[in-house]
Amino acid sequence: MVEITKVEGSKSDHKVLIYTLSTCGWCKKTKEFLSEHDISFEYIDIDLTDGEEGEKIRDDLKQHNPRGSCPTIVVDDGDKVIIGFFEDEIKEALGL
Repeated sequence: MVEITKVEGSKSDHKVLIYTLSTCGWCKKTKEFLSEHDISFEYIDIDLTDGEEGEKIRDDLKQHNPRGSCPTIVVDDGDKVIIGFFEDEIKEALGL
């Protein structure tokens, strides 16, 4: 079963899903940034998934980011996709 981790925040105006790697410094920085701004979000550590479910997660990621790099931040089911940690883009997408 794929582990989607939910982080609760007081701001949940947008649906935020992040594809991450458990060992990625930029992924950790992205999660910290969202937590510091009290944003609700979900994330999937794609390196901790395997088998058919892992392949499905990687296929889902590639729908948003063909290169499959992390972090990939999907806002509102793909209305906005941010690849990498770009604070200004994240703030703009989430209205911060």
